[in-house]
Amino acid sequence: KGFDTFNQLGPCVSVFGSARTRVGSKWYEEAKKFGIMMGAEGFGIITGGGPGIMAAANHGAKDVGADSVGVGIELPFEAGMNKYVTEGMECRYFFTRKVMFLKYSQAFVVFPGGLGTLDELFEALTLAQTGHAPKFPIVLVGKEYWSGLIDWLRDHVLESGRMSPENFDLFRIVDTAEEARDKVMEFHDKYRETDSTNF
Repeated sequence: KGFDTFNQLGPCVSVFGSARTRVGSKWYEEAKKFGIMMGAEGFGIITGGGPGIMAAANHGAKDVGADSVGVGIELPFEAGMNKYVTEGMECRYFFTRKVMFLKYSQAFVVFPGGLGTLDELFEALTLAQTGHAPKFPIVLVGKEYWSGLIDWLRDHVLESGRMSPENFDLFRIVDTAEEARDKVMEFHDKYRETDSTNF
């Protein structure tokens, strides 16, 4: 069903982040701005289709006429697709939802979020680390928010020998929508020119 629904999509960026982010807050506005800027670069936006960061990014994409995609999940406490989704579907299982994110995305941009966002982030990092996915950039937005997680990975996971130093090259951390856009475009420009994984 997902392949049939999205088989005409052009290049897209998946945006992850908290459904609890309030309209008008700093990160809502940054995610909306990111959707606008990526739409202007010719990319659609794929989100989980819910409120908060997801609605913000879809809002930005829709405002500039870009693909605004929602891949929802059937949950008793979710309200369904946000009103800015122009093409969407709901999945019964989380794993099929992740397949849709991966298949149709050329980048993953992660705004501040909770457990669901962390699940999506570490799924993308694991696929990138193990080579089970095409090359794509992973960008975390919000240096202060993500710094504690990165410190823990470096001070405990890396120091105990449970990950490699080069794993930190799988992602970049920025503070603004503009910087996130620049990282995504920088990666794709380099990949087209040199087939490089560095960004």
